[in-house]
Amino acid sequence: MALLILVGVLVVIGFIAMMIYNRLVAIRNQVGNAWKQIDVQLKRRHDLIPNLVEVVKDYMSYEQETLRQVIEARNQAVKAPTPEAAMQAENALSGAMGKLFAVMEAYPDLKANQNVGRLMEELTGTENKISFARQFYNDSVMSLNNMVQSFPSNLIAGSFGFHTGTYFEVPEAETAAPKVDLR
Repeated sequence: MALLILVGVLVVIGFIAMMIYNRLVAIRNQVGNAWKQIDVQLKRRHDLIPNLVEVVKDYMSYEQETLRQVIEARNQAVKAPTPEAAMQAENALSGAMGKLFAVMEAYPDLKANQNVGRLMEELTGTENKISFARQFYNDSVMSLNNMVQSFPSNLIAGSFGFHTGTYFEVPEAETAAPKVDLR
């Protein structure tokens, strides 16, 4: 009788371990998928940036350094070998694009150009999609981290090599409150 109870307990423990393992695999795959969704939007962004730079370079003859920085940041982002490197490169690219948009405000002819307007709309839409994809990615990472760090799933996670994920963080420059001068 004791042997049957022991076998029953082992079967239940095995079933629970299998369920936890399968959940960990599902969440890890969700994190991977979420990163690929960001990657799709970043590819779109990377394709739009050279077109925008090409259109604005004639108008912005005095701002060649800004354009060069945008292209360099884009090229670094395209070449990023890992998600962590891509996150850093994308943050640098966001900063360079912000600087470009700020400089573009000083050129009324540029703002009136239909091609620039269309490209800016596409970039804005892409940036919004990137934002949503980053949010989904971070939600997925949180789910994975909760499973990897919570008991009893942490026992299964440690045994099978599951690790916590890395959040996609907003660069410090983007979290600072904008300064408004109303003088």
